[in-house]
Amino acid sequence: MRHDYDGLVEFSSAQGRWILLAAILGSGLAGIDATVVNVALPAMGEDLDAGFAGLQWTVTAYTLTLAAFVLTGGSLADRFGRRRVFVIGIVWFAAASLLCGLAPSIETLIAARAFQGVGAALLVPGSLAMIQATFVPADRARAIGAWSGLGGVATAIGPFLGGWLVQSVSWRWVFLINVPLAVVVVLVVLRHVPETRSPGREPVDLIGATLGVLSLAGITYALVEQTTQGLTSLAVAGAAVLGVVAGAGFLVTQARLKHPMLPLSIFSSAQFSAANAVTFTVYGGFGAVFFLLVIQLQVVSGFTPLAAGISILPITVLMLALSARSGELANRIGPRLQMSVGPVICAAGLLLMLRIGPEADYLVDVLPGVAVFGFGLAVMVAPLTATALAAAPDEHAGLASGVNNAVARAAGLVAIAVLPAVAGISGADYTDPAAFNDGFDTSMWVAAGVLILGAGIAAATISNTVLAGDELDTGASGPRPVSHCAVGGPPLHVNTRPTPPEAAGP
Repeated sequence: MRHDYDGLVEFSSAQGRWILLAAILGSGLAGIDATVVNVALPAMGEDLDAGFAGLQWTVTAYTLTLAAFVLTGGSLADRFGRRRVFVIGIVWFAAASLLCGLAPSIETLIAARAFQGVGAALLVPGSLAMIQATFVPADRARAIGAWSGLGGVATAIGPFLGGWLVQSVSWRWVFLINVPLAVVVVLVVLRHVPETRSPGREPVDLIGATLGVLSLAGITYALVEQTTQGLTSLAVAGAAVLGVVAGAGFLVTQARLKHPMLPLSIFSSAQFSAANAVTFTVYGGFGAVFFLLVIQLQVVSGFTPLAAGISILPITVLMLALSARSGELANRIGPRLQMSVGPVICAAGLLLMLRIGPEADYLVDVLPGVAVFGFGLAVMVAPLTATALAAAPDEHAGLASGVNNAVARAAGLVAIAVLPAVAGISGADYTDPAAFNDGFDTSMWVAAGVLILGAGIAAATISNTVLAGDELDTGASGPRPVSHCAVGGPPLHVNTRPTPPEAAGP
């Protein structure tokens, strides 16, 4: 039955269950898509005759636009209506998925992926915002917990689904399957989800969003293309200059605008800045791991796409099983120890992945590294997320979550652009098992070093008092709800049940 308090609904009501289903399916579209694409990369490259840079852009184009527009997507939802923007995002995402599935060339696929990222930036913040705005206060924590847990299950399905589609049908169905799912989501939303919007109606910072995407695009292009065109080429140098100038312009406008998308005052908290510095470092450390690992398993070790997808499932399972307990432990002892030890455990997992080579055995060579890495993530991610949220004022909880998510995505963006270049992977190397194996080994060593650096930053800068008074348990208090969160990768807005960071995917 419908609750009579200001038109809000209860968790146990039929409408409440429909709203929750719509939110889970919508955010699940972005989450599943992110994981299945990684598994399909070798098949895409072979079918479209793409070089390694083409595979990089297939991943980074989506991440770039999602990271650049996700805060704007939340603002648009608050201003023009959460249901409206969510539906627009779903339709946009489906149309872009159709373009991806029909792409005749790698260039078309990359453009469609960038288009798809914009759609995700519209639908992702709205999924949780609809729950926050439509459920009675007493049921919000329960609804968000269900949304987070079931969203994690959806993410876990991604690698399996992607591997099966690539192996049994075609890589194109990795994208085409989104279209009928999107139709179902739209019908559920229009039938059962009420419209809500914020009363303030602050203007949307389109200037900041534009400068942000230009900065990320310019820098990413320069990092990816310098391996083939050279640092001195006009295109690479011009893109680098554009990225730096746009980035400077972004900072200037955010400092001067009355309603910026990113109020710089939020960084006046030393702990918030420190938490995001750790986030950028550690997510940079493992940002390219999943991108490279599924290619290594298929190209070098001879795994089928389905087997490669299933191989990384232990990471998701460990995250879902242990993240809540990790958050509770951080609440009792403070976050510094876990934020310092977790990256070291992840680094150990990456070094164990050096065993993954030609004719690798899953139980002996693959599982140990994957399991240790997943355990390290479970130790680290929940306290890291909680610290980033707790260090910001309560009125900026949504903004803090969005910033932390954007920082994580930007770090992954840079990692996928830089790490293969450092390791010497380029051109058609992903079709040469020996060359790719050498590059993979180098990448794991470099990424492990970056993770250890992140552990050092956490040990030196994170205070154990930052979580004082912040509730991390999953009991009555539940995870702390926010309105401008971002998912489809790591839902960093949920204190105790984050899903794997881009194990997620881009």
